[in-house]
Amino acid sequence: MAVPKMRNYEDVSEFRLDPRDCEYLLKTQTECSFVWRMGDGWPIGVVMSYVWYDGKLWTTASSQRPRIAAVRRDNRVCVVISSAGIPMRPCTATIRGWCSIHEDEATKRWFFPDLAKALIPDDAERQRRFIAMLDSPRRVVMCVEPEKFITFDSGKMREYWRGGMEPGE
Repeated sequence: MAVPKMRNYEDVSEFRLDPRDCEYLLKTQTECSFVWRMGDGWPIGVVMSYVWYDGKLWTTASSQRPRIAAVRRDNRVCVVISSAGIPMRPCTATIRGWCSIHEDEATKRWFFPDLAKALIPDDAERQRRFIAMLDSPRRVVMCVEPEKFITFDSGKMREYWRGGMEPGE
């Protein structure tokens, strides 16, 4: 049975990113919007650099930042990643998940170099200086373990409108 033709953009949930493309987006992009809830219940977010590793999103901040106290109080967070600025058609991945705070040296030892390589891929000296700046007394590493993904692939929607596919394909 054919799916009825869309008439508007009211429901675009069928245009999900394929898992392989989602993994490419998460591994290639280095910037996300990290969203948490303040003590008064209001959501707030910041743009942060990150690394996607072992099926989790890893980022860092100094422990005196309000987001760290907020995550310690309520570890439910949201992360939004777009393909802007990377060689990929327009798409997004939103992660609803739980954030844990890591203060141990072992995590910092692998994470700081990985983040430096992701952000400064071709300059070992600048990577070294960046790692030295990150290695500060109050620095923590944050890990977001996904609970749910919401993705969108504009290429699929474009193909649908051109008559080349049905929603959900």
